[in-house]
Amino acid sequence: MSSPLHDFPRRPQTPDAKPPSLDALNALRDASHCTGAGRSTRFVHDEPAGDASEGYEERTWRSGEVITRPDNWHDAFNALAWLAYPQTKRALNRLHHEHADSALSAAANARGVARDVLTLFDEDGLLVACADPRLAGLLKNFQWKELFWEQREAVARSMRFHVFGHALADKLRSPFRGLTAKALVFTLSSQELEGPHSEQVAALDARAAAWFGRPESLASTRVLSPLPVLGIPGWHEGNAQAHYYDDTWQFRPGRKPRGVHSTS
Repeated sequence: MSSPLHDFPRRPQTPDAKPPSLDALNALRDASHCTGAGRSTRFVHDEPAGDASEGYEERTWRSGEVITRPDNWHDAFNALAWLAYPQTKRALNRLHHEHADSALSAAANARGVARDVLTLFDEDGLLVACADPRLAGLLKNFQWKELFWEQREAVARSMRFHVFGHALADKLRSPFRGLTAKALVFTLSSQELEGPHSEQVAALDARAAAWFGRPESLASTRVLSPLPVLGIPGWHEGNAQAHYYDDTWQFRPGRKPRGVHSTS
């Protein structure tokens, strides 16, 4: 599907832009849009339904109702993520439900590591398609200037960046220094990168959903790769200059993440 979620950074985000209405969002649903329990999703205002203490994920799991406050971009982007990435959102909802009891039994009000991973990606996730393992290696090793500046042309040819997290999408409306995504990087062929946008998104959706189905994917938050999104070529006017990447506060040479994945 095509939606404002897919327009970053190509379309400028104006402060007075209005999010799509519930009617418009619900009109985009089809049979693929269902929760981890297999219930059809529908976007609703935050009105009481069932147990008032029930959290967002459990309410979605039980009823299919996705709370979407009116005129709220954060919630609208969440709805758009459900529409654009149905397999991954369904997997996240199922896993939140499965891990809810174990998290609460471990410590009062604690999500647990598994749900931390799920929440971090749900909020600030970025899906990266890469056809060149050299570039994936640079990302893995926090070599930001070499990746985004010295290999700028190769990045344009062989990498694509897709916003998944609804909080990340909302932040990109007014981006700030240090804005960081939690990335998963998957290997796609050059042909897939050059193919229709919708097919590329669908391929990433399927692979991310399958990846989250592996127990080791929820073992540590380090499976997600921090990625300073304003360094992505074209995502900020300042990064057209080499010295932009000398800002080590924003482009930190941190620990080596484990979020780079090769899939066929």
